[in-house]
Amino acid sequence: MRYLVLSDIHANFTALEAALAAAHGRWERAACLGDVVGYGPDPNEVIDRVRTLQATIIRGNHDKAACGLADAEDFNPVARAAAQWTRAQLRAENLTFLQALPHGPIEADGLALIHGAFHDEDEYVFAPAQALDGLLESPSAVTFFGHTHFQGGFSFRDDKLEVIQLRPDGGTSFAALRVEPATRYLLNPGSIGQPRDGDPRAAFAIADLNHAVIEFWRVPYDIEAVQQRMKRAGLPEPLILRLAFGR
Repeated sequence: MRYLVLSDIHANFTALEAALAAAHGRWERAACLGDVVGYGPDPNEVIDRVRTLQATIIRGNHDKAACGLADAEDFNPVARAAAQWTRAQLRAENLTFLQALPHGPIEADGLALIHGAFHDEDEYVFAPAQALDGLLESPSAVTFFGHTHFQGGFSFRDDKLEVIQLRPDGGTSFAALRVEPATRYLLNPGSIGQPRDGDPRAAFAIADLNHAVIEFWRVPYDIEAVQQRMKRAGLPEPLILRLAFGR
């Protein structure tokens, strides 16, 4: 089974469409690790498109804030303003859709899916020590997480925990990771709609466990068009500017 793994789309329809075009014909099922909305200008369009994928989807913290399952009091002022704007834009059926999303971890065809940390969907996992619980306790050898917007992850074998820094350079579309036997992986496909690892291209992964290969993809998209929609929507300027820098 080949899985398209998406995360942190953040209401960026242009980036999502670019990713889906690049991945066309390369996957059989799809999974989304949460934060379908938030920050970006296209919450309804993105939800509508994701629903057509018939994907396995879990919720993220921005999804919860946008649909009223959580307040945005712990968000910074910029993120809070975007969450409030998003909630005001959502059509009733899309609000209901977000409210019904399950929290992770869940399993799908040998993969485990979480948004943040294994025991706390809202916790960020940046460092090896933060990754250890997920690596040891996940029911699957390969676990995908999101939330940080950083493509890469961690592996664990023979009591050795390693950081995986694997992403395609500017001249290539994807970099491949060979899944080794007796090794556990905690992997982040990166963010579709708001990368923060210094590469502004939309990020996602394609996992082919039958052939023990996971591809980490980056795809360019029309950032300026998204920025113009954000300006017209009155979204905060820092969110608009950061798209061009991937930070």
